[in-house]
Amino acid sequence: MVQEVALREGTFERLNGALRERLRRRLGRDPEPSAGIVDSQTVRTTGVGGTERGFDPAKMVEGRKRHLLVDTEGLVLKARVHSAKVPDQDGIRLLLNPVRGRFVRLSHLWVDAGYQGRGGKWAEEAMGLSVDVVRKPKKPLPEEVAERWAREEWAKEGREADWQRLMPPKGFKVLPRRWVVERTFAWISQNRRMSKDYERLAESSEAFIYAAMSRLMVRRLARG
Repeated sequence: MVQEVALREGTFERLNGALRERLRRRLGRDPEPSAGIVDSQTVRTTGVGGTERGFDPAKMVEGRKRHLLVDTEGLVLKARVHSAKVPDQDGIRLLLNPVRGRFVRLSHLWVDAGYQGRGGKWAEEAMGLSVDVVRKPKKPLPEEVAERWAREEWAKEGREADWQRLMPPKGFKVLPRRWVVERTFAWISQNRRMSKDYERLAESSEAFIYAAMSRLMVRRLARG
């Protein structure tokens, strides 16, 4: 009964908001963010039943999506849990519509390529936000193709074929700003209750996201 009342009144979300503002002040930041990052994470559900479930064809997962709006510190501004079958292009509306006018300084978003098109366009037109799409680096040419092309083209100019200059650096590359929200998903997933979606109600799943982030922020504030 107590949990149902807390869910209806948004207690966990308000607690998350109060702690976030306090922590941002501690970090020397304005309590109200001016920029945010949006991303989603598809998680499996269990056999408890409930609504807001579906199949994500991109991830090949049956379950729900956790859609987050975070600030540049990775602190959650808004969480929305919905069926995994809802594409990110439409999920961003479910996420941002409830916060329309709430964050008065919020003016810029970073998103991944899954939001380009109608999702990003809606955020720009309906929410008045500037949207920056962060794309993954293009796949490089196969080395043998680059070497053959360099030898043929540069040979015409009488230059030495240093084809390796055409190849991008190898290894993992951190995407600008995208890593911030990915780290937030990692923080949330460290809580055992969040390894899957165990809840019958999507609202309960959202409450546990806020609870997990509140726990993290309380520990940071307690450290001084």
